[in-house]
Amino acid sequence: MKRRLFLLVLLVQSVLFATAQTSDSIMAAHLRDRGINITDGNSVVLLKNGHDKFEDMFEAVRNAKSFIHLEYFNFRNDSIAGLLFHLLAQKAAEGVEVRALYDAFGNASNNQPIKKQMHDSICALGIQLVKFDPIRFPWVNHITPRDHRKIVVIDGRVAYTGGMNVADYYIVGLPGIGDWHDMHMRIEGPAVNDLHEIFRHMWRKETGEFLSDEKYFPLPEHKKENQRLAVVDRHSGITPDAIRDLFAEMINTAQHKVLIINPYFIPTHSVRKALKKAIDRGVDVQILLSAKGDIPLTPETSHYIGNNLAKRGAKVYLFEGGFHHTKIMMIDDRYCTVGSSNMNSRSLRFDYEVNTVIFSEKTTAELTDLFNEQLKSSFQIKKGYWKTRSTGKQFEGWFGNLLTPWL
Repeated sequence: MKRRLFLLVLLVQSVLFATAQTSDSIMAAHLRDRGINITDGNSVVLLKNGHDKFEDMFEAVRNAKSFIHLEYFNFRNDSIAGLLFHLLAQKAAEGVEVRALYDAFGNASNNQPIKKQMHDSICALGIQLVKFDPIRFPWVNHITPRDHRKIVVIDGRVAYTGGMNVADYYIVGLPGIGDWHDMHMRIEGPAVNDLHEIFRHMWRKETGEFLSDEKYFPLPEHKKENQRLAVVDRHSGITPDAIRDLFAEMINTAQHKVLIINPYFIPTHSVRKALKKAIDRGVDVQILLSAKGDIPLTPETSHYIGNNLAKRGAKVYLFEGGFHHTKIMMIDDRYCTVGSSNMNSRSLRFDYEVNTVIFSEKTTAELTDLFNEQLKSSFQIKKGYWKTRSTGKQFEGWFGNLLTPWL
């Protein structure tokens, strides 16, 4: 009798423990199991538009004392990049070490690229400017993987990461598209060193220089705000499924709500499966997509997939206030992610990417408020929506969906 009572107590305790687990605690345990570092004592400031990002980052650049390290998919040859390089040259003249890495394909695909003469002139100013994986014959072997990350680390004390490259259109928008919406953030605390380790690895990979001096990784200053962060890095050949797994597991942990904004929404199989399972178990899945796009085929493909998820029970919205390049996901009002990763095969299967997971109800609420604000400039996909599209648009969506493994 005592043995049965003891076993019953254990069973009740295990059930209570299981039901008490929240989505954020489950996700934190999953990340630790994957060997991903989670740090406490960080502060996070969300930078919700290009003006805020560049104003904040330029001020940090002006205050740099030791080094400034930048890793971007591209620097567009326009006024904001010109101002940035001017500031970097001033800091280099003061003795601050400046290293900047940009992706060769990202540069070549940019309609205002940095050309050789400009590259050389920047280097002559004391800035160590390096092109990642220069595109050479036979060219095709340089299509993937590309460095799509956006990381800036200053003095080992402050870091910037998110979805924005360096271009004027983050502030003034683009003709035919309108306002360009995106998200970045400033981080201070122990997570800065995690982001800097990614830069150090890529810098060594391309230049052979190993940044081993202790000044590059100072002892972290824990911030009073005390947010818990995990930096998830997709490094081709080392952690190839890291962010694909992150997105799928975040959705799998959801108990109440999933909110997503992502510009090129063509999810891989595991992510799409997780979304369907979440919908089927009654989770409130809401997805915000852009009505317009900057790349052919992808808008209609995203709308096709979104329409299918809407028919299954998701709430899918099309944003008409410009183009949303934002890459965020919020789970159960408890935790969220901000990063460089699109929800498509190129980001999740090929490119170098980085996302930060923020275990903070405060930051998650701030992103949720942004999501809800954007709904004012959006309309919801309802039953029969797809039939209102032209035959050509319907075919684009159907055909693009077949190309999911490559888009």
